[in-house]
Amino acid sequence: MTTFAQRPAKAASPTTASADLSPDVLADMDEDFASQPAYRMAQNAVTQVTADDVALNRNIVTQMDHTFSHHLDDWKVTNQKKSGRCWMFAGLNLFRVGAMKKMNLKDFEFSQNYTLFWDKLERANYFLEAIIETADKPVDDRTVAFLLERPLDDGGQWNMFVNIIHKHGLVPKAVMPETESSSNTGRMNSLLLHKLREGAKTLRDLKNDGGNDEAMRQAKHEIVRVIHRMLCIHLGTPPKSFNWQWMDKDRKFHRDGEMTPQDFAKKYVDGPLDDYVCIVHDPRETSPYGKTFTVQHLGNVVGGTPVKYLNVPMDVMKSITQKIIMDGEPVWMGCDVGKMMRRDMGLWDKNLFDYETLYDTEFALDKAGRLLHHQTLMTHAMLFTGVDVEDDQPRRWRVENSWGEEENGEKGFYIMNDSWFDEYMFEIAARKKYLTPELLEALETEPIVLPPWDPMGSLARG
Repeated sequence: MTTFAQRPAKAASPTTASADLSPDVLADMDEDFASQPAYRMAQNAVTQVTADDVALNRNIVTQMDHTFSHHLDDWKVTNQKKSGRCWMFAGLNLFRVGAMKKMNLKDFEFSQNYTLFWDKLERANYFLEAIIETADKPVDDRTVAFLLERPLDDGGQWNMFVNIIHKHGLVPKAVMPETESSSNTGRMNSLLLHKLREGAKTLRDLKNDGGNDEAMRQAKHEIVRVIHRMLCIHLGTPPKSFNWQWMDKDRKFHRDGEMTPQDFAKKYVDGPLDDYVCIVHDPRETSPYGKTFTVQHLGNVVGGTPVKYLNVPMDVMKSITQKIIMDGEPVWMGCDVGKMMRRDMGLWDKNLFDYETLYDTEFALDKAGRLLHHQTLMTHAMLFTGVDVEDDQPRRWRVENSWGEEENGEKGFYIMNDSWFDEYMFEIAARKKYLTPELLEALETEPIVLPPWDPMGSLARG
C-alpha cells in the first residue's frame, strides 16, 4: 500500500481556497480518491471489517509474551461491569493484596458497593456546596455550567478514594454485595442528576431571593436527605457494624467478631494512607515539572484532602513505578485506556494500529498537543502488577484491569509495551519513600490551580 511518504506529489487544486465546499472542490476530492488504487483497496477492506482489524500491526502482535521478570499477581481480576468505578476498583484491588496476606486468603474483595454509596452521597454534598459557593454567578457562567453538566459522575481520583476510607472505612464484599444499580449505574445516576440539578435551582433561587448561607445549607441538607434515600433504595443501607469470620486457604477458622467499617479498614489496609502521593506526567508548557497542581472543584468530601498532583518527567515516573513493583507492591495508575488497545488480546502499544498507512495521512500530535487539543486525557485507572526488566530498563508492563476475565487479555490481565507507557500514561500513586529529597521538597509547594475542565481532572468525570 502506498503511504503518504511514498505517494507522488499531487498537482495543485484548480480551485482557490474558499469558505465553502464548492462543486469543483468536491469533484477534485472524488478524483483524488478514485485515482489511488490503495484507497480503493482500503475502502474494500474497511467496509467489510473494522479499521482496527485492517490496521493491526502483526509484528507487534506476534511479539506478545505474558512472561515478566517481576510478576506479582496470583489472584483473579475483578469486574466493575457497567459502571465507571475503575478508580475505586483499582484502589481496593491494591489494598486487597495486603488483606489477603493478613487473612491468609487466596481470594478476597472489599465491597465496591460500599465505597460507591459513600462517594455518591459525599459527592452530592460536595456539588451542592460548590453551587452555594457560585450562587452569585450567572447560570451560564462557564464554571457554573461545568458544575451543572457533571454533578455526580462514577469516576474519581486517588485522593478521593483515600477520603472515603478515612471517613467511612471499608467492609468485605460479602457484607455489602453488589446490586443491580451498583453494577449498572446509568439509570440510578440519571435520577440522581435530576434531583441534584433540581436542588441546584432551589439553592440558586434562594440566593437570588436574598437567602443567606444558613438558609441555603438547611435547604441543602434536605436535598442530601433525598439523595441518601435514593441511594439506600438502589444500593442498600451501608452497615454501621458487622460480624467478620472466615476460613483461610489452609482450612483454619478465624473470627474477628463485631467490627465497624473503620475498624476493618484500620486492621486490613496497609497504611498509612496519607503516605501516598499522586505523581503525574503532564508535558504541556503550562505545566512545569517539579511543581504541584490541583483542579478547581475536583473532590468528593467537604473538608477532605484535596486532589494534588506532583508533575515529573516521564523517566522519573517510570523509574518510580519500576522500583515499587520490584519491591513487591502493585501500583495504582491512571491512563488513556482506549488508545492503541486491542481488548481481546489485552495489548497496548503506541504502534499497534498502522492508521497512517491505512488512511495515507500522518497523525502528528505529540502528547502535549493531544492534551491541549482534547485528543487525550485520563479515562481509566488500573494496577500495575508486573514489569519485564532487561539491563535495568523496562520492556513491558503487566496490568490488572477490572473488566472481568472474558475477552480481556490473559483472564483480565493486559500487556502494556513500554512505548505505550510514554504516550498514554498520566498518573501513579506512590509512597513518599520513593521520592527524592528534591521531589519531597517540591511536594510541599503551593499547588497551581487548574480550571475545573482541565484534562488532568478527567478521571473523575467517567
